[in-house]
Amino acid sequence: MLRAALAFFALGLVAILLGANGIGGLSIDIGRTLLFIFLILAVISFIASLVVGKKMVE
Repeated sequence: MLRAALAFFALGLVAILLGANGIGGLSIDIGRTLLFIFLILAVISFIASLVVGKKMVE
């Protein structure tokens, strides 16, 4: 997902540099949305790993 977000950002920047502002803006918005989703899922995964964790067997 992070790779897709970075790809949309790169596509958006290239499109803006070439003058296609509508497509560039849309692509950057999609990339930003994917990046936020990735960050939220990463935080949830980190918290879940802290809560579950490995129990020590004595």
